[in-house]
Amino acid sequence: MSTSSTVTEVVSGYADHLWSRDVSEHTARAYVSDVSDFLDHAVHSTKLRLGSGDGQSAKSSGARIDIAAVELDDLRSWLIALDDAGAAKSTVARKIAAVRSFFAYGVSNLGLPNNPAARLRTPKKDSRLPTVLKPQQAADLISAAERSRGAQRDTRSSQSDGSAPTDTDTGDSTTGDSAQQGKNDPLDAAKRIRDAAILEMLYATAVRVSELTGLDRSDIDHRASMITVLGKGNKERRVPFGTPARQALEDWLAARELLAGPRSGDALFLGVRGGRIGARQVRELVHRYGSDDPSSPDIGPHGLRHSAATHMLDRGADLRQIQELLGHSTMSSTQIYTQVSMQRLQDTYRRAHPRA
Repeated sequence: MSTSSTVTEVVSGYADHLWSRDVSEHTARAYVSDVSDFLDHAVHSTKLRLGSGDGQSAKSSGARIDIAAVELDDLRSWLIALDDAGAAKSTVARKIAAVRSFFAYGVSNLGLPNNPAARLRTPKKDSRLPTVLKPQQAADLISAAERSRGAQRDTRSSQSDGSAPTDTDTGDSTTGDSAQQGKNDPLDAAKRIRDAAILEMLYATAVRVSELTGLDRSDIDHRASMITVLGKGNKERRVPFGTPARQALEDWLAARELLAGPRSGDALFLGVRGGRIGARQVRELVHRYGSDDPSSPDIGPHGLRHSAATHMLDRGADLRQIQELLGHSTMSSTQIYTQVSMQRLQDTYRRAHPRA
């Protein structure tokens, strides 16, 4: 492919390049979208546009563009437009990484003389600290789901009629006053047992939600109380979990067959349709169980990950060990938890010390 092609051809070639390099699906999708966004901006420049098909945006037209003519000012113009639109610094940083990757691909594969994005400066991320739960708040959140495990005995003694579930994964958990009803419904009981295991495992292992939903039963080492997760960059790591999580996991595995179906495969956690549960459903159930306590911050699965790391640091865990547990590639990502712990110490001091 030459440097002068339709936008569709350019983006398609870059997408194929990303897939060939085993880039994660999430990253590849984001980078392709970001590059398309830049080309959509750039194609309206008379210097870059060579002609168009239907006059629509670059994302949907046959517009031709000469990417060899892209200069630093064209990229800066795009970034200014993003800033004017109120894009977050983290979003801008990702988009800069995407166009750097794209033009590096152009240099290596399309004969571009240089990478104009190499000189872009990445904006510093906002120094906002992550929201975390207090240890008791985390315990209360998990207890809200753990109470449902009392239904497990009823679940084991009940016989499923074998009919396929007709509801969706969205809002499929039973909480509060409907708990008794769930004891009389094997499917509801199984969902609540699953929810308890998910919350226990999220907090016990501090894994990302994508890592949790990607777990298979074969990834569990029951004897060592360890799981093998596939993290960012397709890097595997082993993560331990404790006794409460092990018990919750055993309860779920005993009830799993009630939700299992032809689409289940070896997936550890299932939705009510029998397929692997999705990240969105996990986020919804975390928010749902945490909504009963008005004093507790509303967090998602990543908030439980932040909370677990902070609580371990507060109780004397080594920062390097926390880095390994979380699967951070650099220590700088882990060091934010020292700031969280220091902030909590300062808050406690101001509240408790008579001369604060």
